[in-house]
Amino acid sequence: MSLDIPYIRVGTAYFKIIEKPLISGDKVKVMVRWTRETIVSDHGKSYLENVLKLDGFCCIPDHLNYQPIVENFFNTYNELNMKPIEEDFNLNELEQLIPNSLHFVKHIFGSEQYEYGLDYLKLLYEKPTQTLPILCLVSKERATGKSSFIKWLKNIFGLNMTYIKGDSFGSQFNADWASMLLVAIDEVFFDKKEITERLKYLSTTDKDKVEAKGKDRQEIEFFAKFILCSNNEDDFIQIDEEEIRFWIRKIKPIESEDVHFIKKLTSEVPYFIKYLLLRPYYTTQQTRMWFTPKQILTASLLKLISKNKIEISLLELLNLCFEKVAEDEICVAPNDLLLLLRKTNPKLIISASEIRKILKKWDFEPQNNTKSYQGIELLSHGEFVKIERRGRYYIIKKDLFYKIFDAMMQE
Repeated sequence: MSLDIPYIRVGTAYFKIIEKPLISGDKVKVMVRWTRETIVSDHGKSYLENVLKLDGFCCIPDHLNYQPIVENFFNTYNELNMKPIEEDFNLNELEQLIPNSLHFVKHIFGSEQYEYGLDYLKLLYEKPTQTLPILCLVSKERATGKSSFIKWLKNIFGLNMTYIKGDSFGSQFNADWASMLLVAIDEVFFDKKEITERLKYLSTTDKDKVEAKGKDRQEIEFFAKFILCSNNEDDFIQIDEEEIRFWIRKIKPIESEDVHFIKKLTSEVPYFIKYLLLRPYYTTQQTRMWFTPKQILTASLLKLISKNKIEISLLELLNLCFEKVAEDEICVAPNDLLLLLRKTNPKLIISASEIRKILKKWDFEPQNNTKSYQGIELLSHGEFVKIERRGRYYIIKKDLFYKIFDAMMQE
């Protein structure tokens, strides 16, 4: 079957396939709902006999042998506009033609994980249904290339990639991204464990429920890969100590900014795709997410796990304090908590300044001036007692604390 005319009928509904112009000057094919009456009005009733009639929709990702129609079903996965160059080149010749692309991959993935980064991109192109780690690009600094990397992937994978904001991921409605190959989530700050758990589930499942406003939920085959971008290096997401799904890369600033860099990358895409296809895999599949935890381990991941351990330990300590003193509020200074943590969790490495940052993150503020207060001390036999102290202390109200505790400790 072919799409010689721009109309199709899927089930009982009519659609028109149109070419939508882009800012770049290119065009992309999109399908929009059309009415039978409009087609008859424009072309006559007999024209309907030529309209391709299909049974339904499917979503079959394939970049090597794309088919718009699969067994009388319309394939909603979009054909890529960018194609590999048809001319014959060897790998050495192609490397000379894509200096910007290879340099950029090394900038994003680092010299130590450069080959893994190329494998990641090759897998996206050759094996779009392969489960892959959640790639996280983090940096507090500006002009790092995080956004450029997302734009570059968008140029390669077109309408099969989308961007959403971090707060949109928490919404129940997912119809705009559930059938995508790549979902880039910007401004990520997932402070609720339930959102992290959902992301982890989606990164490994092959089925999900798609939900749109005013429509019933439907089960679909799910193959999306997630890329998270965040300016918060230390606490953008809660990760457990044994977590293996996240590939966290801290991105350094680009040494010299090139305002035409995206255009240069885009011009190299046909050659870069050819390079990915010719280049053999550096790795072999070792896990369901292809890479082993050791291969994608980074200092940024270890740092994030350590930060989360500290925060959880502090939560558990304050919870214990409230249980022992049985009051609606407690007064503590960062040094008090540091001493208590050293007694309750001696292996934990932490400083008073880190505790201060966590309390600030939880929206607790210290008293303006140095004052006397009733602090808490843990005796050698395990009893918590009140003790007179002086300093800039924090008032931790029980009701506010347990809102934070419940949100962060929720399974």
